[in-house]
Amino acid sequence: MDARFCDEDGDLVADPPKDRSQWVNPDTIIFAYTPVEDPAVYRVAWADFLAYLEQVTGKKVEFFAVDSNAAQLEAMRAGRLHVAGFNTGSVPFAVNFAGFVPFTMMAKADGSFGYEMEIIVPANSDIQSIEDLKGRQIAFTEPTSNSGYKAPSALLSSQFNMVEGRDFNALFSGGHDNSILGVANGDYEAAAIANSVMKRMIERGVISADQVRSIYRSQTFPTTGYGYVYNLDPELAAKVREAFATFNWEGTSLQQEFSKSGEAQFIPITYQEYWAVIRQIDAALGVKYVP
Repeated sequence: MDARFCDEDGDLVADPPKDRSQWVNPDTIIFAYTPVEDPAVYRVAWADFLAYLEQVTGKKVEFFAVDSNAAQLEAMRAGRLHVAGFNTGSVPFAVNFAGFVPFTMMAKADGSFGYEMEIIVPANSDIQSIEDLKGRQIAFTEPTSNSGYKAPSALLSSQFNMVEGRDFNALFSGGHDNSILGVANGDYEAAAIANSVMKRMIERGVISADQVRSIYRSQTFPTTGYGYVYNLDPELAAKVREAFATFNWEGTSLQQEFSKSGEAQFIPITYQEYWAVIRQIDAALGVKYVP
């Protein structure tokens, strides 16, 4: 954890500053959703929830479109971002580098949650198995992405003894949507992606299911973590928590978009428990949560 943060209670996230003068209570709350797909789609998708967040907090709320995980991390670290959803692999960096305090994530109506990493290929590809990827090019998303880079890298190395640069070539597409579209259009031979993103793209008609084929599916991982910056005024932070906990999805723009991948509610989580598997993957890869 960055030296400017303190974790006296041992929950692995930064405690709020003891000095009240360091608390932030902005007139306008800046919210950002993880940059996985077209920001314009998600500005609309989050509109009803952000209106509710305004109602509960009594603050204006502005949707901030970020174009990369790094930009989102820097925005929170610099104090320009107050509430956010960070993708699975970025959450540990946000916690340790930017003071992010995740407390909720999306889940299905029955309380189940998560997504899987899949390695996909064009439907007509001669690649049938992981072993067939030797000598090929694999598209990843960004180095901080769990399903887009870290999990598949660990898998290929530990289970198949396949090392980047020796057994396959890697490129970075910049996002799950880019990787999925690249495979669907035949631009990439293979890609590691989050299947929740792919499901939403299929539901929206961006690609058709028969354009791609999966050759591997992982264990289930936690989804995007939602939370606030550690030095948000505790009273305001409590209202942010309240908004997520009491939001009624029925008939909203959030339901319209995220029901495409099965989500129907926000559930409470802790970073210490729910991100344990992600920290294990990072440890196996020698990842350090530093700038």
